Amino acid sequence: MRFAIEAWATDYGSPMEMDDRFGADTKVDVNVELPAARWKPLTPGTSTEVPSSVLFTDGVRRIDARVWIETPTGSRPGVCASYAAGAIRCDGSAQVVAATVERGLFSAATEAASITSRHAHYGVRRAKGDSSEELWLAIQDRMGELESAIADDHNTDLTLVDGPLRGNLGGPQRVGYVKTHHVNYLPEELGMVVSQLDAGQRTPVFLTLGRWGRFCWYVRLPGAKGHQWAGVVRCETSADAPIEEAIKLASTVTKTLPRFASASHKDPRAPQNLYPIAGLERELRRRLGDPQLLYRDLRVAASLEVQSQT
Repeated sequence: MRFAIEAWATDYGSPMEMDDRFGADTKVDVNVELPAARWKPLTPGTSTEVPSSVLFTDGVRRIDARVWIETPTGSRPGVCASYAAGAIRCDGSAQVVAATVERGLFSAATEAASITSRHAHYGVRRAKGDSSEELWLAIQDRMGELESAIADDHNTDLTLVDGPLRGNLGGPQRVGYVKTHHVNYLPEELGMVVSQLDAGQRTPVFLTLGRWGRFCWYVRLPGAKGHQWAGVVRCETSADAPIEEAIKLASTVTKTLPRFASASHKDPRAPQNLYPIAGLERELRRRLGDPQLLYRDLRVAASLEVQSQT
């Protein structure tokens, strides 16, 4: 396979920046835990148990190089990417219990073949199309599969997945933890309940019906309350669970999260960037390796491939 590495290094940014906007056309049922007319901030009761063991999973990905693959009809794009997923368990202490790193050449071109450089091997991973969004989504999907597999391998009282749940939503104790809000699921009059939340409170549980069904709720973490959404995160779990279990889980999560919330003098994304997730993310990025080294290796591999075919 003949290929070329784009000269513009990825250190200077990538056009493949895609917001997580899925759900913009999602239908919402707000009358799940409470009728809309009775919505108010909810505080977990004193009888709400806090799990003794919490598993946090996260994934990171990086474009090492953009690739152009020669085909009989011209060149088609692809990306060489490194991605990793892992888990950290908090049960009185914090310990990284899993970390898996993979690399792949993502492309829709049937001519794509694995690339082996001095320090890395990029196996072929098929994308659905040539667009930047489709290539990026292929990486995201593979990283999500790794996260799900790691969560399946570790039994714990509560599993928090950094980001929205996708595909296989997993068991009833698996919760998606969403720090940024690209979609406002609530009508304006109920969105006002979010602004009324104090630290450690949540909204009533509501149901979203889109690509996947999910029970969702908003939680405010402790920290400065500068605006309506300051310190607010969205949590979600599978809609396959009975509503009573989802409500109980919502209270458990709401009571659990504040002890892991970060402080502004330690993390610029405080309080939403939970300490275990931030620590796991740093460890996974370290394991991805030196991006400049991998980029240079890929350029050398491309040059050697051209020489071997001339």
